[in-house]
Amino acid sequence: MARTGFLLDMDGVIYRGSKLIPGASEFISRLRKHDIPFRFLTNNSQRARRDVALKLRRLGIPASENEVFTCAMATARFLASQKPNGTAYVIGEHGLAAALHRNGYSVVDDDADFVVVGEGRTLTFEMIERGVRLVEKGARLIATNLDPNCPTEQGTRPGCGAIVAMIERATGVEAFSVGKPSPIMMRAARKEMGLRTDEIVMVGDTMETDILGAVQMGYRSVLVLSGGTRRQDLRNFAYQPDLVVENVGRIPDSFILENVPALA
Repeated sequence: MARTGFLLDMDGVIYRGSKLIPGASEFISRLRKHDIPFRFLTNNSQRARRDVALKLRRLGIPASENEVFTCAMATARFLASQKPNGTAYVIGEHGLAAALHRNGYSVVDDDADFVVVGEGRTLTFEMIERGVRLVEKGARLIATNLDPNCPTEQGTRPGCGAIVAMIERATGVEAFSVGKPSPIMMRAARKEMGLRTDEIVMVGDTMETDILGAVQMGYRSVLVLSGGTRRQDLRNFAYQPDLVVENVGRIPDSFILENVPALA
């Protein structure tokens, strides 16, 4: 059985918008061929894991919902561990509310234990105002992630970090973030695969989230240049990935199979 598992960022690693990145499908096929466990890891809380798996299948990558791990899931599980059967006011979309429901939480408009902020296109300023008032009344402020923006095919739009910043500035309360690079999400995804810290490889396109999270957790890391990071950007960071490649398809077999036992 393989003793290496992969955590795979999605946007910028597997696809860009509605298009697969070259080599992504072949890379997943290589992992499956050698029975190497992996999880698709995303800081996007908009979609439920089932919807993410469907998007991957429509792009040509067979995927089950059990192979997807989202920051919404990590957030919901964390809150359930802190206050079982609690309540949350949600600024976000279906994927976040569904994860909270699945973990025993009720979504409410008043008297919330937590204000939970994700990203999305449907939020209104009235929702931000309500979030501010609830935090002022004592609700704890949670961010699914602190990504300042989200790349789309049409251009950049504000991310969860930008949205939650409005509530932080208005209330003077700092949000607690659960998504990458938080060890909460990175550890939870590892535990789903039943592997140890030294058996995990994180593959991502962002130094500030994917690679930083891996370094903090003691995971090996691969930076792909198919997303938002350029090779010359590496000089700006004190920490470095273990491997840098143009895209996920360029990860060599020697790296993938490093800890896979030879067949008898």
